[in-house]
Amino acid sequence: MSSAGGSKYQYLAALSVNIISISYGAFCGWPSSSFLELTAEDSPLDTGPLTSRDQGWVASNICLGGLFGTLLFTWLADKIGRKWCLMWMALPNLLGWVIIPFARNPMHLIIARFIGGAAGGGCFTVIPIYIAELASDNIRGTLGVFLVLTCNAGVVLAFVLGYYFNYAQVSWIVSSLSFVFVGCFWFMPETPQHLAKINKIEEAERSLRYYRNIKTNPAKELSEELQLELQKLRTTEKSDADADGDDNEATGVTWADFAEGKTRKAFLIGFGLISFNQLCGCFAMLNYTAEIFKQAGSSIEPTMAAIIVGFIQLLGTYTSTVLVERLGRKLLLLVSAVGIGLGQSAMGIYSYFQVLGWHVSTFSWVPIAGFSFMLFLAAVGLLSLPFLVISEIMPQKIRSTAIMLLMSVLWLISTCAIKLIPAFIESLGMHGTVFMFASLSFSAAVFIAVFVPETKGKSVEAILASL
Repeated sequence: MSSAGGSKYQYLAALSVNIISISYGAFCGWPSSSFLELTAEDSPLDTGPLTSRDQGWVASNICLGGLFGTLLFTWLADKIGRKWCLMWMALPNLLGWVIIPFARNPMHLIIARFIGGAAGGGCFTVIPIYIAELASDNIRGTLGVFLVLTCNAGVVLAFVLGYYFNYAQVSWIVSSLSFVFVGCFWFMPETPQHLAKINKIEEAERSLRYYRNIKTNPAKELSEELQLELQKLRTTEKSDADADGDDNEATGVTWADFAEGKTRKAFLIGFGLISFNQLCGCFAMLNYTAEIFKQAGSSIEPTMAAIIVGFIQLLGTYTSTVLVERLGRKLLLLVSAVGIGLGQSAMGIYSYFQVLGWHVSTFSWVPIAGFSFMLFLAAVGLLSLPFLVISEIMPQKIRSTAIMLLMSVLWLISTCAIKLIPAFIESLGMHGTVFMFASLSFSAAVFIAVFVPETKGKSVEAILASL
């Protein structure tokens, strides 16, 4: 093997770990077609058709589960390591799917969604940490976007399966992904940084050699870059050994750790990105795809509309994986935020003209085009890249805690947005609601342009130094 190593095992690890995010994506997409069956007169539930109130709780409870999973699995990631924490996520992921076919009332579905959401909270918290700690600087962006790409693939999978199978059959089919995940991910080693952090330096070096595909080369034959990575692991071991004691240094994080200027700035940038990820309204509006198509006078049936939207998102996320290491994170985020605002503005103008009583049926394609344009550019940047950027800009010591706090904020905003959007539409109208989200999207563009650093190809140390 060349001393330069290779990246094939990093790609293999990223693909293996994200099998579970395919399953979580299917959780997100499951209500789209399943609610049509569960709200019908011949609903399979013993309590009869789902009411609108029940639908709201079943749909949004996945976010509350995500909040719980964020707290639980971030704690586990430091206690038992990234790998075994991720392995344990297969359990709630499997349980969430298995409960659904046996559900006899809305509460059973709410419990299933909460448990499945907990696995999702772990995915969006621990997988970015895992990838950031094993990936080379030159491919970290591509591997980081795999999380949202596979999640969107899961959404499309649920839409397509829901078109051909009933809600219980979909659950059984997707539940098999938990076993596929365990079978594939079982063979991946722990991340080098975590092993060094707990003073297992020899295992850390073996892990680094595995992920860099240099398992048999002696250190003196390695490239300068890889020798530097090995040296960093040994430095981590030394600083941990010189610390006061025991596990506190490895896992204890205090408020003082956030007080240092650059660390505080990194956290605030992450807070802004995560907040705008939800405040742009794209994720909340996804839950109203059928209503948007209906208002536009589209003849496309709701299940087919959902499939089309899912593929648009998937295409946008794939575009992000192709461009993220070429154009950089900041440019994609900026273009995404501006594009979302423009797409929403077109939708809002059409809706406002409808309210004024103007004859706009000739332009019924405008809201559909605006919605599709919005979702495509959202997937390219603002819905996919914040998770990558926050894992890149956070110092290693506070990375787990910071991502836990930021993801908790995301789940809370997401829950509120999904629950409150009907109230916004009622009080502001569809046009007012969309204009509100458009103004927040343009605000996100200003924030990104002013505060967000470019992280492409840079180490965490270099990124922090640039803040």
